[in-house]
Amino acid sequence: MKAMILDAPGGLDRLRLVERPDPGAPGAGMIRVRLHATSLNYHDYGVVSGRMPTEDGRIPMADGAGIVEAVGEGVTDFAAGDSVVACFFPDWQEGPARVGDFARTPGDGIDGYACETVVAPATAFTLSPKGYDHAQAATITTAGLTAWRSLVVDGGLKAGDRVAVLGTGGVSIWALQIAKLMGASVVVTSSSDAKLERARALGADHVINYRTHADWGRMVHDWAGGGVDHVVEVGGPGTLAQSIDAVRIGGHIGLIGVLTGASGEVPTATMMLKQARLQGLIVGSRRMQQDFVRALDTADLRPVIDRSFALDELGDAFRHQESGAHFGKIAVTW
Repeated sequence: MKAMILDAPGGLDRLRLVERPDPGAPGAGMIRVRLHATSLNYHDYGVVSGRMPTEDGRIPMADGAGIVEAVGEGVTDFAAGDSVVACFFPDWQEGPARVGDFARTPGDGIDGYACETVVAPATAFTLSPKGYDHAQAATITTAGLTAWRSLVVDGGLKAGDRVAVLGTGGVSIWALQIAKLMGASVVVTSSSDAKLERARALGADHVINYRTHADWGRMVHDWAGGGVDHVVEVGGPGTLAQSIDAVRIGGHIGLIGVLTGASGEVPTATMMLKQARLQGLIVGSRRMQQDFVRALDTADLRPVIDRSFALDELGDAFRHQESGAHFGKIAVTW
């Protein structure tokens, strides 16, 4: 089978297409999946760029979607022909968070899904949402589930809530779509007026250009009449102070990303006065993904895919991500 691998110590020019042995028939409790798509995430970029070192020859990519070709003995969740999508934490089935590293995350601690075929435990996949093509399905593993967990599982999102979404990347656009699906009002921030107009077209109730309005946190607070109920915080230390300004007293901030750095100052006094809940999170469990898929099965909602690349163009796909020009998700299909 064909597979993209990453030569140590990493870097976009060290991705290459190779032939790997076919993984064969699935054993007990396993499934064989013919993969057709993956999608790019900031975590994947950290691995392939060499910022998050992995083993020489690693197959990258945490997201993977395709068709079940065969099932092993004892597998009852799937049958040949089912469309399936991978789980970011294949060993975290349900319950509270138990994983604090990426030792078992595909494309990082173990081989990922930038390949044609994989044999894996059935519990490392869920069914894909009904009606989704493989590229669309691949976007739910990391970005979609992260947004779902932040807003619905951790945040308890309900109709009438007010949500602030930072930026227009994969997690953020998914958060906008989920929030609107649930009947919430949403404000989106971006440095691009063109992207903000696209966010409006997706249902954003208000938009703010953070480059021209450095005090965007106060503007969000005022727009919501005393602060938003939820902030989807993907920036990290460079934006957290503004997110704290934006949230209401007793509100919820989902700390998802570190785009502006891994550490920094936190205005602890303001955070205390706000009595807000700051919840760090990394994606979610298989049970959360199954619940998310069930919600999507009943909704007229499709993820926003900015652009698709071929498997042997994976490096170019990451260069496109690196440019910051994308809106929503970047997919790779084969």
